[in-house]
Amino acid sequence: MSDEVTSSGDALPPDPERFVGRERELRELRADIDTPSLDALRGRPAATCRVLLIAGRPGAGRTALALRLAREQAARHPDGLLYAALTDAQGEPRTSGEVAAQLLRGLGREADDEPEAALREALRERRVLLVLDDAASGEQVAPLLPHGDAALVVATSRGPLAGVADVRPCTLGGLQSAACVELLAQAIGSTRVTCDPRAAETLAERCGGSPAALRLMAGWLADRPGTSVADAVRALPDDDAAPLERAFGMVAAQLPGPAARLMRLLALAPGALVDAHLASALAGCALQTARDALEDFARYGLLRRDPGPGAGTEQAAYRIAGWAAPLLREALEAGERTQEVRLARARMLERTVRLVRACAGRAAAPGEDAADEVPPALRFADREAAAAWLRRRLPELLAAARAAVADGELDTLARRLASAAVLALDAHGQPAPERYELHGLLLEVAERRGPDRERAAALVNLGDLDAAAGRTKDAVARYRAALDAARAGRDAFTLGRALEALGDSHLELGDRERAADWYGRALAQRGERGELADAARLHSRLALLHTDDGRRQAALREWRAAAAAYRRLRDHTGYAATLAEVARAQEASGAAEESLRTGQEALRWARQADDAPLQRAVLLGMARVLERLGDTEGARLQREAADGLTDPGDASDS
Repeated sequence: MSDEVTSSGDALPPDPERFVGRERELRELRADIDTPSLDALRGRPAATCRVLLIAGRPGAGRTALALRLAREQAARHPDGLLYAALTDAQGEPRTSGEVAAQLLRGLGREADDEPEAALREALRERRVLLVLDDAASGEQVAPLLPHGDAALVVATSRGPLAGVADVRPCTLGGLQSAACVELLAQAIGSTRVTCDPRAAETLAERCGGSPAALRLMAGWLADRPGTSVADAVRALPDDDAAPLERAFGMVAAQLPGPAARLMRLLALAPGALVDAHLASALAGCALQTARDALEDFARYGLLRRDPGPGAGTEQAAYRIAGWAAPLLREALEAGERTQEVRLARARMLERTVRLVRACAGRAAAPGEDAADEVPPALRFADREAAAAWLRRRLPELLAAARAAVADGELDTLARRLASAAVLALDAHGQPAPERYELHGLLLEVAERRGPDRERAAALVNLGDLDAAAGRTKDAVARYRAALDAARAGRDAFTLGRALEALGDSHLELGDRERAADWYGRALAQRGERGELADAARLHSRLALLHTDDGRRQAALREWRAAAAAYRRLRDHTGYAATLAEVARAQEASGAAEESLRTGQEALRWARQADDAPLQRAVLLGMARVLERLGDTEGARLQREAADGLTDPGDASDS
């Protein structure tokens, strides 16, 4: 249920279509904004920004009030209105790190190992208003609070937020009777309300003043123009259930069968985000049927419009209301068989995989993308539109992949979705930290289903991410596990990757001897397979390692071996570059004449490759050797030749 944010402008979800009442609560919240903080009263600078808390039961209108206040205060916070939900679509609290990473993405920044600190720094002294919706505890909120007093945070929760200092609570009860009647009149017209005002007041009382329950009943009445408000009162069960549960149960029970089934299946929507195409896939119904049903559900208050980019210009996306999500899950469990749920999820995942592949394809060259795999209404207009969609919808894609893996019987689709998401991230150059979880999901599937090759690939990819994040010891453990899996699966390619990566990791840890050993093993494996390019690269790595350790003869042997491999590959640039390194090694060993001869050979091949920078580097190396031999005139001529190769627009010197 998360929403991305931007550093400026309005990144909030849209207001509910009908907002009534709450005048007293708004006055209190406005007054609290300007009330001096405890730090100010004590003459100290504010440690964190002001926090206002709107507390109440689900369906009480907490989010609607927070959004109304935020937009009202927009002029005082010109650096942006920001939003994030602190509870996921399954009702589980999100970590503060996950929320901070999401907010940072919205600010155009990548999260590091400490996203909370990075977020606080990004928002320091910025006049932003941040809405933190549906917080489960103060532990979620406290790490996200910007320092200083420039920003304002409006949090919503069911109760107090212990651990958040100087929080200003505003507890919501039911709407007053007049506001309830106004809400009904806006939804169904004033005539039916004025014909029986007492019935309207009774319905409001039976709904406990809950805005969500009243919207459900208003939607029910709007669908039945000939029904009176008194009829609605009689139809609403009078039992011990909470008002919101009673209203939801009545509405769900009286929906037509196909619409009721689609409503239940909305509980499967990844991240509580749904559009007509996804709803059509879930229910296996016509697109127009799904579109009409979603509009009906929005009128009932079950859904709200989502402002984010869609895959096509024709589709509107909706978020499932926070109060509705648990009720939909209960209805799904009671009304659908396990196999039907799995089939619906499989249809939804298949549609999502095709869409993600089309997103990745938009980054490909013209004529090479996968746009023909999806309906025209889902196609991305251009690469920028696809990249924006991917950035915003990544949490929902992760939610879909998690659900598929958790099912246990949809591993093929889970594998395809996670792989497509990684491919899309790579294609659009988005360095998202979610890669780690995606590869972790692929590993979970591989370990459950047993394909050693896939397990090896997932372990190597996780190791690479650990290494890039500086978790080198964790990376070593991943690479060692990948070795075993690659051997078991006879996966020579991944085996070679793991061997070389272990060399890189031990070099990072400062264990040069073990690094050289792993490079040697990787080289032997590449050599057995005749992979000359990889062998040449590994010879070069070993040569550099030996050079740094002062083992000149060993370095010279490796450079010569690398040069031989590049020559067999007919790679003139690679051959010339390694010959230049051979010449440098010969010079360091005192073989100046040999170094000059090798340098001349390197220069000849660099000219064949038409590589001016490399030619210049070789000439300067030869000049250095000639100076050591006392031939200053020859050195001068080589330097002049090198200067003649300098690009006039390039002021650098090699």
